[in-house]
Amino acid sequence: MENNKIAVGLDIGTTKIVAMIGRKNEYDKIEVVGIGKAKSLGVKRGVVSNITQTIQSIQQAVDEAESVSGVKIEEVVVGIAGQHIRSLHHSDYITRNNADEVIDENDIENLVNQVHKLVMLPGEEIIHVLPQEFKVDSQADIKEPIGMYGGRLEANFHVVVGQVSSIRNIGRCVKSAGLGLSEITLEPLASASAVLSQEEKEAGVALIDIGGGTTDLAIFKDGIIRHTAVIPFGGNVITDDIKEGCSIIEKQAELLKIKFGSAWPGENKETEIVSIPGLRGREPKEITLKNLSKIIHARVQEIIEHVYLEIKNYGHETAKGKLIAGIVLTGGGSQLKHLRQLVEYITGMDARIGFPNEHLAGDSDETLSSPSYATAVGLLMEGLEKGSTEEEVAEIVEEVIDENQEENQQETQPIVEEKPKPKKKSFFEKFTEGLKDFLDNAE
Repeated sequence: MENNKIAVGLDIGTTKIVAMIGRKNEYDKIEVVGIGKAKSLGVKRGVVSNITQTIQSIQQAVDEAESVSGVKIEEVVVGIAGQHIRSLHHSDYITRNNADEVIDENDIENLVNQVHKLVMLPGEEIIHVLPQEFKVDSQADIKEPIGMYGGRLEANFHVVVGQVSSIRNIGRCVKSAGLGLSEITLEPLASASAVLSQEEKEAGVALIDIGGGTTDLAIFKDGIIRHTAVIPFGGNVITDDIKEGCSIIEKQAELLKIKFGSAWPGENKETEIVSIPGLRGREPKEITLKNLSKIIHARVQEIIEHVYLEIKNYGHETAKGKLIAGIVLTGGGSQLKHLRQLVEYITGMDARIGFPNEHLAGDSDETLSSPSYATAVGLLMEGLEKGSTEEEVAEIVEEVIDENQEENQQETQPIVEEKPKPKKKSFFEKFTEGLKDFLDNAE
């Protein structure tokens, strides 16, 4: 049953849109059955700026993935990023009426739902509510309160907030491309599931995902997400600087960056020169690689310093918050030559490049384990996690809901209780439902 469960991750990025279809094989690894990608034209810095173009690019990516795999895509898990994302910390508590019974999933859900009612700034909406540690009565630092006795359940939460309009625009694009939206996830969280190991998350690690339009950061410590941020610069600003600095067109700047670019100027000698054909009968331009890497270095340094500031704000320099596993770099921008060395030099932390191959089946295509697919692989994993264990149950639940059309009737159905994974995702579903309703009305 489980092997037939297919999920689709849709990464709507600034440079490319990727649709990735996959399922789990018998070893619980992910087998990618189809992938499609299209140039993303309607997205700026992680935010949709042209609806029509984005819809076209999504359709193109989805069609390609469908034709490669022979699978019809119904619904997708979508990632969200952009400079409007911010995160905050909040603690909340509930007083339980029945202190004689042990704490169960419902109590946690009630607590999380209470956080969802937080009043945000106008135009903002809560995307994720992630519990950090719990406190039962006066006992603090509890990782998993389920099964304990207690009258007052308290928790610290990491709350991720985004702009309603941006989230709705993404929903609108997906829906207009003829797809269902099964879930919306923060992109740095998706990339993190794809490239980080459990040990790294325990020890403390900062994941830096350098995309075309944004650089996403997710910090883990003791296995729990502690801080997220989206910085509105990425690989594209480096290309822009090269374009301006060398007076060449964007396509040439991008090629230069990929083929000859380095983040470390000392690497190149003055004598290394690249000649670039001039536009229509003009003289070719000669560019020294030293100059090229000076331009790249200046901009990359700025991006890393921004990220490092966030890492320091989180509290990396305190004894309790030290990130022992250092930094993991992923995303297309992480493939820049000597980037790792520069990051280590600026931050003084160990760094490695994160490839999303850990969870992929052994015989997967080489290209899939490129860091630029980290987010897509993570979104696909999210989609598979969500339903793989409870597919049969979910089908029954759906029938029940169809008959009763009332959420509260779910409790009366004994079958629902078998769900191995608690209803943690239900606010997502509520959120997505709300989005779907909104989009239906917006037609």
